[in-house]
Amino acid sequence: MNTAELQERVRALKKEMHAVILAHYYTLPEIQQVADIVGDSLALARAAETIDAEVIVFAGVYFMGETAKILNPARTVLMPDRSAGCPLADSCPEEEFARFRREHPGAVAITYINSTAATKALSDITCTSSNAEHIVRQIPAETPVIFGPDRNLGGYIARKLKRDIILWQGFCYVHDAYSPDMMRTALGEHPGAELIAHPECRREVLELASFVGSTQALLDYTVRSASDTFIVATEPGILYEMQRRSPSKTFIAAPRDTSNPRSVCTQMKQNTLEKLYRCMLDRSPEITVPDSLREAALKPIRRMLDMSA
Repeated sequence: MNTAELQERVRALKKEMHAVILAHYYTLPEIQQVADIVGDSLALARAAETIDAEVIVFAGVYFMGETAKILNPARTVLMPDRSAGCPLADSCPEEEFARFRREHPGAVAITYINSTAATKALSDITCTSSNAEHIVRQIPAETPVIFGPDRNLGGYIARKLKRDIILWQGFCYVHDAYSPDMMRTALGEHPGAELIAHPECRREVLELASFVGSTQALLDYTVRSASDTFIVATEPGILYEMQRRSPSKTFIAAPRDTSNPRSVCTQMKQNTLEKLYRCMLDRSPEITVPDSLREAALKPIRRMLDMSA
């Protein structure tokens, strides 16, 4: 089957199953085209909680499917590829994070949503790149804060709020790969272009950017900015939606290095249209979370949603 035929079959299955498809901005365009909601982690978490459907099909990486199931225990949650993981989430295993917490008694643990359910369950509050600053601002200045697993995002928030934050030393391999030298080269090759960057990038890259924000914030900025050319330092899947919303503007994926010019999340790209169709047809792979773990992980997610209202 070609792309158009597969998309029509997916749309038909959605109606038959009373299903909704949630897709992250980093997935392939042909998946975004059939999704009911496309968004960043915060938008998708909110959608998963409020959506009216019997089946949620989540095109993203595994922690996103887990989060949807934690928020929707009575609904079936499917993923096109169960092996689509997140190395950042995997860099913070629960046993090591529990030990890290014991080393800092009295600290509030704020954990990026890019984490496993088990690590969330050991946390006080979860956050996304969209609301991390807002969440940390609500913690009293005298209270120590642990932030994990992304050191770059945590460091950005610490600098912005002029606050000491205890950082878990994980990072997103996509965003950490951008170098300031390559950004300077790209800016030189595209005079007049704005460099915009996700806060998961290294400090030296963020200092060169004219705007820093979450995936959604970057997208919104390109719509309202008077600039017509952008160098985008985040996973290039977002360029599809940027171009769709601003067809007269130019979007350039920020280079990583000369041997691999684009930084791409290979795990997100494991979600293919064929796998999406097959998982809906077979109702598998299904995401399950044991009740005890789900209840423990729900508490910090619920606190995030309440604090973000």
